[in-house]
Amino acid sequence: LLSTDEFLVIGPRDPIVAVLGEETILPCFLSQAENAENMELRWLCSRFLEAVFIYQNQQKEEEMPQYARWASPVSVFLTRGEAAVHIDKVQVSDDGLYTCSFKKGDYYEEATLEVKVAVVGCGPQVLMEGQEEDGVHVACRASGWFPKPQVQWRDRSEAHAQDADGLFRLEASVVVRDSSVGNVTCSILNPILGQEKVKAIFIPESFFPQASSWKPAFAVSLMVLVVLIFGAGYFLKKEYLTQVQALKARDQREKVYKAARRKAQLNVVWQKKQLKAWSVTLDPRSACSNLVISQEKTSLTLKDGCVYGNNNTCSVLGREGITSGRCYREVEVGNEERGIWALGICREDANRSYGIIKSPENGFWVMERWMDKFYACTTTRLLITVWQFPHRVAFLDYDNGYVSFYNLTDGSHIFSYLSISFTGTLFPYFMLMSGNMSLTICSSSYGLKELPLP
Repeated sequence: LLSTDEFLVIGPRDPIVAVLGEETILPCFLSQAENAENMELRWLCSRFLEAVFIYQNQQKEEEMPQYARWASPVSVFLTRGEAAVHIDKVQVSDDGLYTCSFKKGDYYEEATLEVKVAVVGCGPQVLMEGQEEDGVHVACRASGWFPKPQVQWRDRSEAHAQDADGLFRLEASVVVRDSSVGNVTCSILNPILGQEKVKAIFIPESFFPQASSWKPAFAVSLMVLVVLIFGAGYFLKKEYLTQVQALKARDQREKVYKAARRKAQLNVVWQKKQLKAWSVTLDPRSACSNLVISQEKTSLTLKDGCVYGNNNTCSVLGREGITSGRCYREVEVGNEERGIWALGICREDANRSYGIIKSPENGFWVMERWMDKFYACTTTRLLITVWQFPHRVAFLDYDNGYVSFYNLTDGSHIFSYLSISFTGTLFPYFMLMSGNMSLTICSSSYGLKELPLP
């Protein structure tokens, strides 16, 4: 049993989870209800050995400026032996151990409790950053997390850093070597809140570097030439040296060609050997009357004062169709903050009438911007996350059945339609329904010149 001058101080056993920017309460009280107005009460931060709050001689002493957000216990609670403090707008610096102590005369008791600050930041953003020798380098970035988040990514390379507010920025990378992997996923987990954010990116097989074919041929030729040297004498030896020089020259040309080709690659690293530019012009015969087609037939704008509806589709097709192969085309989008437009492809027999859903079931593979949001025009109209306002490029692999959209502003993947059984002729599809802007088909070299070199 405790004497009349003795008491116990009780605090929470488990850590208190405090969400960044919100409010929280740190409880502390005497084991038996007792008036504590005549006691000395202290709250201490163990990490900095600083006094957060001091109450003695029945009055509160002035706190340090960094703890001005801490509201002190009110006297009505002190009469019951309760000394909970309230923290307004939790900060990263509030993370740590705290001590709550009561002193009565010469008798002193304390309790220790832990505050764990946590917040789920933005991201992740997954980008393809170029080719490695035998694969594709993929990066995952996120910021604004606390504490240091956990990344789930095989064979990962991670880097963490804290900004001025103490929040963590994260960058993880992986080299994907299996060309059949399809989707690559990066997930970031807050270990305290148990909340996770996930982002995936689709990597077509055509993006992976192809094995060099001249080295095995060179090795075989070298062996044959060595045998001929020993068997045929001086003449064949001279011939051998000539061929070796030719092979070295070819090797040098191969290196120069590879370097030039890498400089010409897009940041999303498609290979020009397998993807060709789709030269497209607009077909005025397919254009809605609300659209204005440029004289070069490469740009479209919306007529002044036109109204969507009343059977106005506000769309136009490209003149050139495609029935096989792999290709890309690039369209520059005017930076209109609140516009309505769409880009993609459609079948030759697709019904573009007003009111028809532009979905794959109806022969459309399209992504659209509707005011301030981006959507993939699937049957259920899927919302897409876009980090920066995009210029874009569309990849079409007719033979293998996929259509992919990429943002040329930051090199990120936007969305892909996969496992498509194409039939007949496909045509480029453009829709412009609202906004003081234009859609312009770029020349085949435009995007290559604008992107940073890998």
